Parts: sequence; structure tokens; C-alpha cells
Amino acid sequence: MARKVAGFGEGDLRTLAGARSFERGLGYLDAVTGLEVGDTSVTAVVHGTDVYEVELALGGGAGISGWCDCPYGQEGNFCKHCVAVGLTVLRQAEAIPRRRAAARARAVGLEEWLEGLSRDELVALVREQIAGDRELRRRLELRAAAAHSDLGTIRERVLALVDPRSFARYGYVGYADALGYARQVEEAADALRALASGKHAAQAVDLAEEAIRVLGEAYGEIDDSDGVVGQAATAVAEAHLEACQAARPDPERLAQWLVGQLLGDGNDATDFDPLDYAHVLGSAGLARLRHLAAEARRRSPNGWAEQYLLERLVKAEGDVDALVALYAKDLVPSGATHVRIAEELEAADRADEALAWAERGLRDTAEEAHVDGRLADYVYARYKSAGRMAEAVAVRRDRLLAERSLAAYQQLRAAARTADCWETERDAALAVLREGAHREHGGWYGGPVLIDALLDDGDLDAAWREAADGADDRQWQQLADHLREIRPADALAVYLRLVEPLKEPTGDRVYERMARLLLDARACHQALGTEDEFSAYLAELRAELKRRRKLMTLLDRHGL
Repeated sequence: MARKVAGFGEGDLRTLAGARSFERGLGYLDAVTGLEVGDTSVTAVVHGTDVYEVELALGGGAGISGWCDCPYGQEGNFCKHCVAVGLTVLRQAEAIPRRRAAARARAVGLEEWLEGLSRDELVALVREQIAGDRELRRRLELRAAAAHSDLGTIRERVLALVDPRSFARYGYVGYADALGYARQVEEAADALRALASGKHAAQAVDLAEEAIRVLGEAYGEIDDSDGVVGQAATAVAEAHLEACQAARPDPERLAQWLVGQLLGDGNDATDFDPLDYAHVLGSAGLARLRHLAAEARRRSPNGWAEQYLLERLVKAEGDVDALVALYAKDLVPSGATHVRIAEELEAADRADEALAWAERGLRDTAEEAHVDGRLADYVYARYKSAGRMAEAVAVRRDRLLAERSLAAYQQLRAAARTADCWETERDAALAVLREGAHREHGGWYGGPVLIDALLDDGDLDAAWREAADGADDRQWQQLADHLREIRPADALAVYLRLVEPLKEPTGDRVYERMARLLLDARACHQALGTEDEFSAYLAELRAELKRRRKLMTLLDRHGL
């Protein structure tokens, strides 16, 4: 398996999959069947929890890539099934070049044969194929109907394709059937595009809207975990746009339909952007759209969809003051809206007003613990660029008072160092965190932020003193890791204490953590010259936990 085939080797598979998926892939080598080698790809079936189809692309400039229809593979990952197929290909390395050459020869032979067939022979061949392939037959029937302007047949077939009932075996379309249904919806989108490109664009608009309605009503009863139905529905929406561009329907009527689609209950299946229709709507349609959006906003002042639609339309008009006024009606407590206003004003070359809005945001959020970080960053950057360093440091200081986090401490430290005043700021900042340590504010996983800050400063002695009053396990281990070289006895005591609670739970993650701590403890004993003590401790630990075979195997692997 060490050799390379089609530009990849075992190491490439391990890199793509990661160590965990690669190791799991080794267990599926005997589950690979139906290996087919093409000129540029390999396909196979892998029998796991289900039967999965795998395709590996070979010999491309970007190296090997893989696709699998298992859930993990459909998220874009190079899964264990891809690994198993890749390893199978490597096992057959000597035969692969010959099989790829044979695939190329077959492709050339097929092309030459097709080109040599007469018209009657080609028609007979197509008839033979559609007799045994229902999906191909449907596609060709739609093309024939479009070619003959058979609008009744086209409408019937498109609506049949978007009808989910044949896939709803239990009253809804399950995960296993979603892909099949999505393929039908994509066929409907193709048919609508073909209709729109001919003489019947107006009919394509109406039919697309009817199909979108059906999709919207059905989508709530579909398990579209992988988003395949949503993608197909978006293709139908794109066909609607193409049809509108060709047919130029009444702009005010189109505006009414778009608002209903964007704000209605059945809008989850498709993703419309009203500005995509700007050229079709024209000034009259956009004005109507804006009016309808404003009315909807008044009826539902807290509706996010109504707010988003109105914002998009106002922004498209380029009226910055109107957009600022719209944003200002709903200033969220995190300060995110203040940032948006500042950014819009700055983009309009109104920097002074932008800064004033951001400063207002700092005042409005002064007592909030959770504030959009961009707000303080915005004001700080403007103060710094203007040479107003005392005010810039004050921005970071105020944020630390409200937030008491390691990030806020780090930002204050960076600002104060730039202003050459960190020595005077540090004591006050630590006092703020020391006070916070007695409240409900914690570090990343519950320990005091004060200890994180001292560790981040490299002040290990102070961190060790503070840890005695309430560090969490993460902070203790971080302390021990820093102290191992200079104070191995202190670090050893921490590592051994952290091992104790790991004796009860089980699982790979627990065992890996225990092994890591034991390796650290051994390093401390080696630095202290007390290796015999560690050997005795380890022997006692192994005897105590000997029934945990996976742990014993892991300890053996680490030489423990």
C-alpha cells in the first residue's frame, strides 16, 4: 500500500480524512464492492450502517478528492467510506493503469459508435432506453411538450414533479427520500427554464409561482437535513426570475407576489432577494414593493422578515439618512445596530457622524456584559488613528469593567502598551478581575478570569497564589505545563491530582487525557530523578484499572 496510484497514496488518504476516520476506514476494507474504474474517477459501494455510494476523483491538478452519500460525507468530509475505497484502489495498484486505459478506450468507442449511427438507429436506441428508464422518459416528455407548445402537458408534468405525495410514505418525506424528491424538483426547474426561453415566458411565470406555492406548503413536512430539497427549490425560484425577465409581467402585481412570498408562512423552501427583480419591477414596481414593505413593518413592528425586507429596499435606494432612521428605530442592546449605522455613514464619507453614532453605542451599552465586539473596536481604531490614545485606552478600560473577560484584558493590555502606560494600567485591571473573581464571572470553563490573565501575562508565581482560591482543572493543568521545567515538584502534584477523578469515568477521551497526564507526570519524575517512584505509581494504577482493556492498550501504545 505504500505505492502511489493516480497521484495519491496512503498518506494522502490519512491527511484528507484525519487519523480517526482513516483508522475507521481500515475496518471497512472488506465492505467495499462494485469497484468501477473510470478514466478520471473510481466508484464503489460500501456496506456500513446503510449502503453508501462513493466516488473518488483521480489524477486532477488538485489531487484526490472524494464524495460519499453517507451523512458525514454529504457535509463535505472525506469519510471512512472514502478511505476504504481509496485503500482498495491502492491494493489493486498494478491493475489500475490498465483498467483506466480500458475505460478511456470504452468512452472513445462509445462516442465513435454513436456518431456512426443513422437517424433511425438513434431513434430506436432512445426508444429502447426510455422504455426502461422512467426518469429519462419524463425528461424527454417535457422537452417534447415544450417543443410542441403543449402547455397542458407541461403544467401537468411540472406539478406532478413538485408533488411530494409519492415520496411521503408516512405522511411526510423522510430523510432517505428527500434526495429522490429533490431530483424531481430539479427536473421541474429545467422544464420551467425551457418554457421561459421560448414563446411562453408568461405561462412559465404563472406555472413557476404555482410550483413555488406547492413547495412552500410541502416543505414543512420534509426532512431536508442535507438541504437538497432547498437547493432544488431555489432552482425553481431562479427559473421564475428568468421567466419574469423574459415576460415582463405587471410590476405592481409582481411586487405584491414577492412581498407575499417573502413574508408569508410558506417561504422556507426558497430564498428570494427582491432586488434580483429590480430590472423587472422598474421604478413603479420598486415603489409599490417599498410601500407594501412599510405597511407590513407597521403591522408587525417586531417582525425580522419585515425589517429585513424594508432595510434591503431602503439601502438599494441609496438614501443613507432614511436607512439610518430605519436602523435607529430598533437599536439592539448589544450595540450591533450602532455599528451598522456607523459603517453606513462612513461608507457615505460622513466619518464624524459615524464616530458619533459609535460613541453613542458605547454609552448605550456601558452596563451590558455582552456587547458586539465590533463597537469598541470601531471607536478604538478611530481614536488611535487620530492620535487620541488616552481615549483609546479608556475605551478598552471601560469594556473590561463591564465584561471582565480575558479578551477584554488582552485588548486593554495591547492598547496600554501602544500608549506606553501598561505599568500603571495593569494593577487596576487586575484589581477589577480580582473583584470579578468573587462574583459569577468565570473563565472559559468556569475558573476565575484573573488566573487566565496572569497566565497570559506569564506571571506564574502570582497565578499559582491565586489558583489556591479556586482555579478549575483547566487552569491547574495550564499552570503545571508552564511550571514543569522550573518547578517540577509543584507540577507533579497537580498532574497526579488531576489523574484521580479520571479513574471512574470511561471512554476514549478520558483515557487519552489520563495518558497525557501520566506522560507529563513521568517527565516531572525524570526531572526530579525519581523515576522509580513513578514506576511504582504506574504499576499500582495499572493493577487498579486492569479490567479496562482499551485503557491498557492505550497506555502500552504510549510506553506507559
